[in-house]
Amino acid sequence: MSCTNQSDKDPVSTMAVEDYSQYVNPMVGTSTMGHTFPGATAPFGMVQLGPQTDMQPYFNPDGSYNKKTYEYCAGYQYRDTAIIGFAHTNFSGTGHSDLGDFLVMPTTGDLVLDPIKTNDGSKGFYSVFSHDNENAAPGYYSVKLDDYNIDVELTASERVGFHQYEFPESDEAHIILDLVYNIYHYDEKNVWTFLRVENDSLITGYRQTKGWGRTRKVFFAMQFSKPFKSYGHKKYDENNYDGHYRYFDQEKNFPEMAGRNIRAYFNFDTTENEKLKVKFALSPVSMAGALKNMEAEIPHWDFEKVKAETQQKWNNELAKIEVESISEEDKRTFYTALYHTLLSPIVYEDVDGNYRGLDQNIHQSEGFTNYTIFSLWDTYRALHPFFNLVQPSRNNDMIKSMLAHYDQSVHHMLPVWSHYANENWCMIGYHSTTVLADAVVKGVGDFDRKRALDAAVTTAKVPYFHGIGDYMKYGYVPEDKSSYSVSKTLEYAFDDWCIAQIAKNTGDEAIENEFLERSNAYKKVYDPSIGFMRPKLSNGEFRKEFDPLDTHGQGFIEGNAWNYGLYVPHQVEDMVQLMGGKSRLSGMLDSLFTMELDDKYIEKNEDITRDGMIGNYVHGNEPGHHIPFLYNYTGEPYKTQSRVRMIMKTMYGAEVNSLCGNDDAGQMSAWYIFNSLGFYPLAPGSEYYELGSPAVKKAVVTFENGNQLSITANNQSEENVYVSKVTLNGNEIDGTKISHFDLIKGGELVFEMSDQATNK
Repeated sequence: MSCTNQSDKDPVSTMAVEDYSQYVNPMVGTSTMGHTFPGATAPFGMVQLGPQTDMQPYFNPDGSYNKKTYEYCAGYQYRDTAIIGFAHTNFSGTGHSDLGDFLVMPTTGDLVLDPIKTNDGSKGFYSVFSHDNENAAPGYYSVKLDDYNIDVELTASERVGFHQYEFPESDEAHIILDLVYNIYHYDEKNVWTFLRVENDSLITGYRQTKGWGRTRKVFFAMQFSKPFKSYGHKKYDENNYDGHYRYFDQEKNFPEMAGRNIRAYFNFDTTENEKLKVKFALSPVSMAGALKNMEAEIPHWDFEKVKAETQQKWNNELAKIEVESISEEDKRTFYTALYHTLLSPIVYEDVDGNYRGLDQNIHQSEGFTNYTIFSLWDTYRALHPFFNLVQPSRNNDMIKSMLAHYDQSVHHMLPVWSHYANENWCMIGYHSTTVLADAVVKGVGDFDRKRALDAAVTTAKVPYFHGIGDYMKYGYVPEDKSSYSVSKTLEYAFDDWCIAQIAKNTGDEAIENEFLERSNAYKKVYDPSIGFMRPKLSNGEFRKEFDPLDTHGQGFIEGNAWNYGLYVPHQVEDMVQLMGGKSRLSGMLDSLFTMELDDKYIEKNEDITRDGMIGNYVHGNEPGHHIPFLYNYTGEPYKTQSRVRMIMKTMYGAEVNSLCGNDDAGQMSAWYIFNSLGFYPLAPGSEYYELGSPAVKKAVVTFENGNQLSITANNQSEENVYVSKVTLNGNEIDGTKISHFDLIKGGELVFEMSDQATNK
């Protein structure tokens, strides 16, 4: 039975002495398309309690897609000047969205129940605010609501949000619980809402929504620090059939509330500077589960105690990597990125180990903590490999969560992109297999390797998922049978190689050979006559209409043939030969980073913006994250070194607008952390990392096994981006690879830095 918080099981039990959280700026990425979450949460916490600054519907009045909703994947945009409330669930850095559950807003004066504006066009219950009166730190958020003269402070444990509102004197103080609001809202999204007023200070309830997760239930318990004097609600449903409940005046002081769309309110008298507190616990299981979570995690009303405990949890996590940077800004960029890697996946079970499964039944976790939010098309590339380095116990639990998902799946598939007991089927590939393979090859975790292989193989043979049936039939995905055919072929080929690695580790030679053969599929979509990967039809011919620069309709998803076409991380040497040899590939890479790409080639892609581009290289999106390391295979590692340092400098920073694209659930930040330390997992599922050019002067990484790795960059500076020599424990490394197993033994990794390029 899993009855203990993961944070209580942390192998690093010593308290961090230095305050590393001082270097974190949660506001980084909250401008434009970073989509990061700026509120209060614990590391990997289920509750992510943060400000929401607008309510953009998913659809325009004419039924078309509202493009502005994309800007509010995390519910917050830094440019906004108003806050409509504080929600308890959020994604961070995603390219699509859901959540935004249980919006709470304190107000004074006449009661207003509409957030933006009322039916008569007057002001809603939002409040203007100033960033001068806003503060965000790990585990804490505060702001002043100018319209009401209310000071807001927020903190959270893993499963409970804690609000503290300092009110002015008023006999018209209100706490609004908006159960209409959610992120990516549309009229039919709320399926049902239910509330119980248990007594004069405790509310319980749940909401079910149908959005990205089409059957999603979240339960809650809401406790006030003082009794309310009255309460009520307004229902926004069009269907007014209410059975015999119609005999009651349900809108005021009636202890049950039910409907599709409800806004409730609770009224108080407050004295000057009175602090009204609210504890808001979540559960994936039941209202009783939410109450258990509240009683277990925050049984008191000491806001500062919870804040201090959560900030200590953050500091302990951040202290696992101690860095000395070239500049103070670099240090803040590093720890902000490290913070962003620890926001998800999130714990998704009650304190007693109960959780809601993919089958919508209640399960008990046995021997693991259950997690959710798996943005795997993004995070298999660097985030999960990063966890295998510094969070192996958590990654072990995440893999067991994926295997539980598989057991509960009627499709018999591992997760693709899943959250809150739902599979949303977003993006391509079956990348859970890569996460499993990376852990297997690196010896991480105690999950059943044979079970993992069976799950991976079964997943890779579901014929109706994204063209897999045709992939198995033709040896590639034909464009006339399935869209994004080249991207699918390339991603499936890599996933298949990863499955072969699991099979090799478990001694299943037949499966290993089968999937090694499948992993050659990329060769079938390479057109040597033009030198690019290209959509192929089911008749074996390449599609005639093709533009390798265009990111729309050319067989690639969120990329083009110039960047996504270079995705063969498992057989780079063979890809180099296939594409004409080292010299040709080197020239192509040089052109990729320096060419000018016309706007017409990216105008139909939300996820590809100028902020994240260097020439035709798109760092703001994931498919190209391995590309700088391809120079290591052309005999020019100095170009890898130069490129990664340039990318770190231009695509990242410590200010609000410093993130060059969606953080994608921590993948973008994990790329930065790895490269700051001087190496990167080009091919997850391999024990080896590719060497680059570290940005730190010094770093000390503390592993769960108790070992420490000291990383030193001698002669480090902004100009000295080239590496003349690398040694590990005094032994010079020959080549551009370093083993995971050598790193976790600990010791000293030393980079000799120079301003002169070398091919070593």
